[in-house]
Amino acid sequence: MPLKEFKPLTPSQRYKVLPSFEEVTKKTPEKSLLTPLKRSGGRNNTGRITMRHVGGGAKRHYRLVDFKRRKHGVSAKVVGIEYDPNRTCRIALLEYEDGQKSYILAPAGLEVGTKISSADEKLPPKVGNAMPLRHVPLGTAIHNIELIPGNGGKVARAAGQQAILSNRDGEWALVKMPSGEIRRFNANCLCTIGSVGNRDHMNEVSGKAGRSRWQGIRPTVRGMCMNPVDHPNGGGEGKSKSGGGRQHLLSPWGHAKGQKTRKPKKPTGTFIIERRKKR
Repeated sequence: MPLKEFKPLTPSQRYKVLPSFEEVTKKTPEKSLLTPLKRSGGRNNTGRITMRHVGGGAKRHYRLVDFKRRKHGVSAKVVGIEYDPNRTCRIALLEYEDGQKSYILAPAGLEVGTKISSADEKLPPKVGNAMPLRHVPLGTAIHNIELIPGNGGKVARAAGQQAILSNRDGEWALVKMPSGEIRRFNANCLCTIGSVGNRDHMNEVSGKAGRSRWQGIRPTVRGMCMNPVDHPNGGGEGKSKSGGGRQHLLSPWGHAKGQKTRKPKKPTGTFIIERRKKR
């Protein structure tokens, strides 16, 4: 997906790099697949802020995306590619042969008018088709992978991401994750062929603070600029060497930067064949 740059007529346009939206073919969403989206402002049920830097932003509707692809054996036609304000990738509107409509994550290369399907049997490894890992050819790029059969896709759903089916071992499939980790999956888990679209999302540059506010992102203050009561790096007169961030840097909750936070005896650790960071 191409990006567009701007002439520096204003300071905010000098470094701004935004998507061109050339792949978007349908501007208005499907009303039957919209639902209200409640905003929390980063607060929990007691009113305390549990997620910093969240608040404001433009009002949105949530698009009901079908991550399960459980309509087996029914062919669907791609009606349009749409922008989704709730995720980094684009979404594709499908219309099945029986008239039902649904959204899926739009893979790279999926075009309007293409017919795709989902099935437990063998399907051609065409972009957009959903099938179990046991029937996917080795070396195929996949996304929207289930962790538990029937629970819906959880893995590789962000813009530009893909996983690679590297091997099979009995009832298990070995998948190389986007992070480089090699992990075991049940061979009956569904996945979608292809990589997620909007690959250039990582190269976008907002250009101004206002655009971040439209997206519901509030300003971030450095810990060094805070008081000791507010942050472990706070305090000190000026850029103090005894405090104010000149000591060992910590997170707001006291974790050292680089400290491992994954539980060493987490049950799902048995599914990891090779970690993303070699020991």
